[in-house]
Amino acid sequence: MDYQIYFPHLHIYLEHVGKKIMIGNFSVAYYGIVIAIGMLAGLGLACQVAKKTGQKTDTYFDLALIAIVCSVIGARIYYVVFRWDLYKDNLLSIFNLREGGLAIYGGIIAAIITTFIFAKARKISPGLLFDTAGLGLILGQIIGRWGNFFNREAFGDYTDGLFAMQIPLSAVRASEVTPRLMEKVVDIGGISFIQVHPTFLYESMWNLLLLILLLLYTKHKKFDGEVFLWYLLGYGVGRFWIESLRTDQLLIPGIGYPVSKALAAVLVVMSAVWIVVKRIRLRKKE
Repeated sequence: MDYQIYFPHLHIYLEHVGKKIMIGNFSVAYYGIVIAIGMLAGLGLACQVAKKTGQKTDTYFDLALIAIVCSVIGARIYYVVFRWDLYKDNLLSIFNLREGGLAIYGGIIAAIITTFIFAKARKISPGLLFDTAGLGLILGQIIGRWGNFFNREAFGDYTDGLFAMQIPLSAVRASEVTPRLMEKVVDIGGISFIQVHPTFLYESMWNLLLLILLLLYTKHKKFDGEVFLWYLLGYGVGRFWIESLRTDQLLIPGIGYPVSKALAAVLVVMSAVWIVVKRIRLRKKE
């Protein structure tokens, strides 16, 4: 396998970016390690926010034990459903998460359902729980997206922009290589490279900006749940744009439209309407 990853315009040349480490006879994928780090960091941030807002941190440890498992399952189911062609001939490969294949929107949907049920069971305000856990969720996304870096996946079509990333053609799935990428293949040291948009990087940077804005806004929110709604809106705007660049889009069967773009648009509209309606009702009460 070819391990090189280059960012030529940034003058960054990584000659050996592995996909896994060996612990004895067992291999551990960097993808999984990065996802785990993201989850722990997200839990840590949620607990910090909980302390500052007078909540019990134990609540978020309990929620994490359930929500993390459900989110991973949801993310995997979502991905498998819309990429059934990759798994229909080898059903056991569905359970192999070390090679990637987690769709963040599937995880978010599962997390929302799990958190709502948890809040009702514990008789806690769902909005407050969503606001606090949501900040941890976005930090987890910021870090977790770098798992795609190690897996050489979640990239976009050809670009010659500042952040253009070069990866060996042999290191990616053939189904994710577009005709335009093939036209622009470059030979470096006898190895064929494609030059792509590092969309995982774009999303990580977008989420970092969004997290900063949400942390600054938290003290000024008008109602419980508003911060999470702004997260859904802000993330949806960024995801709609970033998804349009990617070459591995999950498509809606029959119409061939990217499911993540459709879902992002729906969430943006629903979140915006919800925020406006809720604020109008609060003004009337005042």
